[in-house]
Amino acid sequence: MGRVAAPYSGPGRIVSFLTAVPSCLSCKQQQQRRHHHHSAAVDRGRRRMSEQGKSGSSTPASGTPAPGSDTYKGWLFKWTNYIKGYQRRWFVLSNGLLSYYRTQAEMAHTCRGTINLATAHIDTEDACNIVLSSGGRTYHLKASTEVERQRWVTALELAKAKAIRMMNDQSDDSADEEPTSQSDHSEIQGTLKTLASKLDDLSTCNDLIAKHGAALQRSLSELETLRVPLEGGEKIKAVNERATLFRITSNAMINACRDFLDLAESHSRRWQRVLQHEREQRTHLEETIEQLAKQHNSLERAWREAPTHAVNTPDTPTTDTGVSERPRKEEASDEDEDTEFFDAMEDSPAFITVTATDHSQHRRSQSNLSGASGGQPSDCNQEDNCSVCSNDFSGKELQPHRKRRTQIPEKPNYSLNLWSIMKNCIGKELSKIPMPVNFNEPLSMLQRLTEDLEYHELLDKAARCENSLEQMCLVAAFSVSSYSTTVHRTAKPFNPLLGETYELDRLEEFGYRSICEQVSHHPPAAAHHVMSQRGWTLWQEITIASKFRGKYLSIMPLGAIHLHFHASGNHYVWRKVTSTVHNIIVGKLWIDQSGDIDIVNHTTKETCQLKFSPYSYFSREVPRKVTGVVMDSDSQAHYILSGTWDDKMESAKIVQSSRGSSSSEGKQKTVYQTLTPKLLWKKYPLPENAENMYHFSSLALTLNEEEEGICLTDSRLRPDQRLMEAGRWDEANAEKQRLEEKQRATRRRRDAEASDAIDEGRDFDCYRPLWFRQRTDEMTGETSFVYKGGYWEAKERQDWNMCPVIF
Repeated sequence: MGRVAAPYSGPGRIVSFLTAVPSCLSCKQQQQRRHHHHSAAVDRGRRRMSEQGKSGSSTPASGTPAPGSDTYKGWLFKWTNYIKGYQRRWFVLSNGLLSYYRTQAEMAHTCRGTINLATAHIDTEDACNIVLSSGGRTYHLKASTEVERQRWVTALELAKAKAIRMMNDQSDDSADEEPTSQSDHSEIQGTLKTLASKLDDLSTCNDLIAKHGAALQRSLSELETLRVPLEGGEKIKAVNERATLFRITSNAMINACRDFLDLAESHSRRWQRVLQHEREQRTHLEETIEQLAKQHNSLERAWREAPTHAVNTPDTPTTDTGVSERPRKEEASDEDEDTEFFDAMEDSPAFITVTATDHSQHRRSQSNLSGASGGQPSDCNQEDNCSVCSNDFSGKELQPHRKRRTQIPEKPNYSLNLWSIMKNCIGKELSKIPMPVNFNEPLSMLQRLTEDLEYHELLDKAARCENSLEQMCLVAAFSVSSYSTTVHRTAKPFNPLLGETYELDRLEEFGYRSICEQVSHHPPAAAHHVMSQRGWTLWQEITIASKFRGKYLSIMPLGAIHLHFHASGNHYVWRKVTSTVHNIIVGKLWIDQSGDIDIVNHTTKETCQLKFSPYSYFSREVPRKVTGVVMDSDSQAHYILSGTWDDKMESAKIVQSSRGSSSSEGKQKTVYQTLTPKLLWKKYPLPENAENMYHFSSLALTLNEEEEGICLTDSRLRPDQRLMEAGRWDEANAEKQRLEEKQRATRRRRDAEASDAIDEGRDFDCYRPLWFRQRTDEMTGETSFVYKGGYWEAKERQDWNMCPVIF
């Protein structure tokens, strides 16, 4: 009996086996209900197609092969979405696959979708409609006439029958898959026969038990009628009751075994159908991957043949966000029509841009853009009054004083379930969640804050611009560039300990020095100060507010960023947008940036409004899109900014503006006529093998590099972070717990001292940062931590006696 039960691996396996199919059936029922709801929407959308159907474009294709041939082609109307309704598409039926394209010319390079007829269900709703469904995908098609519909149905049915025959023939000839399926089937049948045999044995035993039990009960009943002592009669009665219970139990056992066999037989058949469905899905996936590979090769060949087409079109019209629209925009989108849904357009820009035709400007911008294709920001965006030439990036061209490292130890492949840790932390502050280093990257939040200086040369160039509006464009590009390193960085940086510092001394190489300090722990706040010899100073205090919402994690940086240019006296202030980490529960983690940045020049009262558009599955906009307008003190627009926060930013000078027609929401949009957009900033490519080094940029790889003479509280000396970078994660976790417990003990001691001081009526000095002090800003009126000086002088003296022991 034990050997028979072995294939099921215990009762837990049996329970999962018995419950698997009903859940699949419920999923199918839900899918049918969704299909019914979508069909109702299709009926509502058919009116859209009536005008298109009357046009000349809806005529059937002539000269197509007969439905009985191997290939059948023609025009059909395909349901796309609730806004567009039915759209005319070119369909090709070949080798049991139905593919469609937007035009006949697309057959050479781009397929919009394919459905395998071998596993498809063909249905006809009315005189002209055809519904194809397979594996959760449904195509709602419509022919121009009933005769054309019948031709397609005939061709589809014949192709389906032929595809099924071919699949069966391949299954018979297969040397890999069919023996496996036959062996699985034989194993299941053998198991069922063994169970049935054992069930017969149990039935025989049950009959014998019942027979002997009945005889035992009769004998006991006869004994009860005899005159025996009272105690003996009670014992006989007890034995009689136990015999009855034994017979009832044996009957229940045999009934349960019989029910199990019935369930096993019924569910095994359903299980086989589910396995067959999975094989069909795998076949369809293999076919789709093969088509994608062919399309990829075709696109690579096309790109190699015409590598400069993307940058040689500066005179093309711009879209409603100011980004140059490439030729054949609709043709270039290879999104499946089944996913072409749209959000309401309440977040659309309040302006439309049109590029002016200026041949001299065209030639200038064309050469500049061509020079920018190498990955370096090349165009100053500014006119003749800007004192900097387009390729003046002296900071990047100087030879570094020392050779920095270009790689770190690769990230170990340790698996850990994030949801198992985060499910108990919903609604809590991110800084209060105890996280193992498995979800960290070997950098602290102070170092991540320093990464904002990745494109410091934008500020070097802005400091040399005489026009404040042009300077504003470069400052806006710098504010966007700080997010370019986050697109693949889903790991969490280390929370700094109170009093932890981080310095970045690039004075000899790039002319600036940076110092950060963790000035508060609850709430976590970091102060940052950067001084550049090239004409600018930047400082900020950032407090991170974060919430975990189950499906996503929102990170809201609070605090202002200040930028002061020494020569002009211009003082810029802006704030960061919200970062959101998606797919916390299931799927691949990805980061999005959303919100608005308002940059204000408090000296001239000029402003720049940047909008980070959140990603939407239903939107046709470019992902990670950023748009903006630069205005003077009278709110007169002068520049349009456009691009993406993970790639590049461009600016276009406005030459004329006018009030346009009302939008679909009733809002009147402004139409800006602009010169050709010019490149402000472009992201540097990641280093080689970056995907195995936490997707670090070239600057990030050097941030945790060991330095001599640094402060004792510097993040480079943090032991758990250093161990994690070396790949010793178990030791890093233990060290991280020690440091956090040490910090908690220090805080408890400080709170106790404060309580004693209050009780005794004496003053108590609360914690004060070493290198920063609080001050009310004259421009904004806000209180924040600013650098009070002394750090670099202490470094020169190598005097760190005032530093606490935090590690």
